[in-house]
Amino acid sequence: MKIVTWNLNGIRACYKKGLMDFVKSEKPDIFCVQETKAHIDQVEEEARHLGYKYYFWSSAVRKGYSGVATFTNIEPLKHCIGWGQEEYSSEGRIMITDHGAFDLYNIYFPNGGSGDERHLFKQKFLADLNFHLQQKIKTGRQIILVGDYNVALEEIDVYDPIRLSKESGFLPEEREWFRSFLDLGFVDSFRKFHASETKRYSWWSYRELARISNRGWRIDYICMTKNIEKALVSADILDQVQGSDHCPVVATLDL
Repeated sequence: MKIVTWNLNGIRACYKKGLMDFVKSEKPDIFCVQETKAHIDQVEEEARHLGYKYYFWSSAVRKGYSGVATFTNIEPLKHCIGWGQEEYSSEGRIMITDHGAFDLYNIYFPNGGSGDERHLFKQKFLADLNFHLQQKIKTGRQIILVGDYNVALEEIDVYDPIRLSKESGFLPEEREWFRSFLDLGFVDSFRKFHASETKRYSWWSYRELARISNRGWRIDYICMTKNIEKALVSADILDQVQGSDHCPVVATLDL
């Protein structure tokens, strides 16, 4: 089973840049996207489903903002938008699908860089997410959590760790959250196979033309609980794929 996650920075824009070519070439069994920036009725017919039989959108109340969608050809047992906290669901940040062997969380984490209010919102989201996941893990469920985490963990995950240590996404409290998240029992699939590989990023600022010089951040992840780690066959960052300021991240499992 191949799982791909990609922050599209607008599904309508990415669709015009060849999104369908990527899907047809890569053929993910499950394809999760973030920042759709659209309601499903605002996009082209093909972009609503991307050729998949089942598709689940969670769009923000505010149009042109946030939004996630999960596409699959195998019908999930159930799906839900978030875990009951309207403040997150209304921003279109979470889609949860039950695939029997595991629960898949497709999440677009908040960006806390626009001021104190959003920084505090992000910190609350991170704390609430860990609390929710902790309760789920206690039930024995296998969980895969994919998406744009908007947090880089280690110094090798950003191009300039000293300068960026005061930037949202690489703040000490955010990195500490990430460690506590992993301590719940999660594994970073990319680092399992690329433990010390440097200069592998998933996001580059458009404003700075940062992709040309590879001044990037690794903020897109596929993490999973240790009780499903044994099924993990491979994981990588598809950093040559264009179409967004992020690139896709992939993991393959033998289930």
